[in-house]
Amino acid sequence: MRQKQIAIITGASSGLGWELADYLDRSGVDEIWVNSRRAERLEDLRRKARTPVRVIAGDISGEAAIDAFRSALEEASPVVACYIYAAGFGKIGAAGRIPLPDLRQMIGVNDMAAVMLTEVCLPYMAAGSRVAFVCSVAAFLPIPYLNVYAGTKAFLYRYGRALAVELAPRRIGVTVICPYWIKDTEFIAVARQSEDQPYFKRFPLASSTAFVAKAAWDDIQRGKAVSTPGWAASLIHIGAKVLPSALVMKMSRILFG
Repeated sequence: MRQKQIAIITGASSGLGWELADYLDRSGVDEIWVNSRRAERLEDLRRKARTPVRVIAGDISGEAAIDAFRSALEEASPVVACYIYAAGFGKIGAAGRIPLPDLRQMIGVNDMAAVMLTEVCLPYMAAGSRVAFVCSVAAFLPIPYLNVYAGTKAFLYRYGRALAVELAPRRIGVTVICPYWIKDTEFIAVARQSEDQPYFKRFPLASSTAFVAKAAWDDIQRGKAVSTPGWAASLIHIGAKVLPSALVMKMSRILFG
């Protein structure tokens, strides 16, 4: 009997995760397993999808959500054909001003949960399976007043790049998606929910979710290791390699205010 082919995506209730879930819906998998804290949005996604959707709601940084995925995989024993980690958030603010629970949650969602869920999924992947981590151009450079977020994305970027080498013998592709600012998601609004409002007043040349999702999906299908959707993201990727970090940080303060 043919094993069920499934896709798993976190952060599926909005933004880039929501858009990428739509591509998974057209990918030919037998089932899509989706995660977010907002169960009602996942139910909306399930109702609109043509592919059967399994909702595993809950905070992905908590043990309960990881255990729910582990139990579901053990029970169904499917092939995880595509796994996209799109959960994540940031907080803008000066050091010492962002509440400790927010910092702990940021590191937990952006990094710890990504590693834990990946470890849970790997035994169910086969040759041709795809892994993708939604990262950020923030992974390429230190960013004052967004320092913890940039640090979490630097970790995720390096983790994903190394994982690609480790999984290559199994013919499992890994893509790290590093977009520039996206103007029509909840990220900016959530990131600015702090007492420090003077930072990042402008977001010039921000991309749309639809554009980033299409470019990222194409890169996943091609097996590209690093996806930088759009010329702004690509330029930052190159610039961070050749310019001193001090200069890049100064330029970012001028550009974003």
